[in-house]
Amino acid sequence: MAQNILPALLDHIRQSPQQRLTFAEFMEWVLYQPNYGYYSSGQVDIGIRGDFVTAIALGADFGELLAEQFLEMWQRLGAPDRFDLLELGAGTGAFAQTVLAQAQKLHPEFFAALQYHIIEESAALRRRQTELLGPWREMGKIQWQTWPELANDSLVGCCFSNEFFDALPVHRVGIKQGVLQEQYIEAGPTDLISVWDDLSTEKLVDYFASFGLQLTSPPYGENYETEVNLAAQQALEEIARVLAQGWVLTVDYGHPAGKYYHPQRSGGTLQCYFQQRHHDNPFVNLGQQDVTAHVNFTALEWWGECYGLNRLDFSQQAPFLMNLGLGDRLADLSSGQYDLNEIFSRRAILHQLIDPNGLGKFGVLLQGKELNTSMKEPTLRGFKPPTALEIGNLPIAG
Repeated sequence: MAQNILPALLDHIRQSPQQRLTFAEFMEWVLYQPNYGYYSSGQVDIGIRGDFVTAIALGADFGELLAEQFLEMWQRLGAPDRFDLLELGAGTGAFAQTVLAQAQKLHPEFFAALQYHIIEESAALRRRQTELLGPWREMGKIQWQTWPELANDSLVGCCFSNEFFDALPVHRVGIKQGVLQEQYIEAGPTDLISVWDDLSTEKLVDYFASFGLQLTSPPYGENYETEVNLAAQQALEEIARVLAQGWVLTVDYGHPAGKYYHPQRSGGTLQCYFQQRHHDNPFVNLGQQDVTAHVNFTALEWWGECYGLNRLDFSQQAPFLMNLGLGDRLADLSSGQYDLNEIFSRRAILHQLIDPNGLGKFGVLLQGKELNTSMKEPTLRGFKPPTALEIGNLPIAG
């Protein structure tokens, strides 16, 4: 099928109203087009032997630790009869499987209240999730929905995502001849052509104005290029619409706006992942590689405030997981109940989750809606300052 992707994409471009695509439209096509898209066609390969590794792909630890955070949220709400957990982009379904199994095994009252929702655009991934999560689907504990199927203010609980926002389509903009322009993809006789032209929407101008950034003025220079994730705003608007009360917990890699759009970051943050290698060329391996851009956490906070999602806390994944008990898991390796191979294997996995040069530096953003003081304070467990023991267990960046 791979050899048919480029001709199909060229035909799609020629038949589009402008006979060109914004980079965001191109990215959406190569990732989510039903027949050819990386996520939709079944090409996606997540795991140690796949195209990329996520915290979830490393085993049950990440999901088990997060289950404890969701438990605390349920308790903060007063242990209601129903707690909705909405996951955006559930991948293979392994995270949902771990959370449901952990709650069922250790916290039966929480499990009784837990109602799991998944929004997943990829039909191929939905099939994998349905197969993996069959036992809980039969129990009526989990359901797959689309945004239109979720009513306004219908959920009380938490909306969770892990590496969701980074996979949303982004616009590519740059300074060309002193003017802010946008990148478009056109169809040549046999290949794709990249061109720069006027902005497709004034929302891009408004976006930079929101953060007081003037990319056409010094210290920004000619050919400075970067990304804008307008789709993230739409996702937050939908989250705020369906969430009546609770939290939004976002785990992803990215920067605050000042660092994201630093003048020295002149090539942007776009990255492609193919067979455990990363590069910055989105026009190769079409439909067979992941295409991502870092997340502007300042934008998520700004848009969240606009829709009634208040910023509560921000951390990095390493201290967040240490607070939730990863340090205890590391300490347990010295208990004498594991053989040497198990110790090395478990320690390697746990350290990957908190590696300051990798997953450990991911951002963890907590937002809330309609929460009273007792629900917000004291700080949720995952966001408390780590203890001295936990700090001592954190690997050092080198």
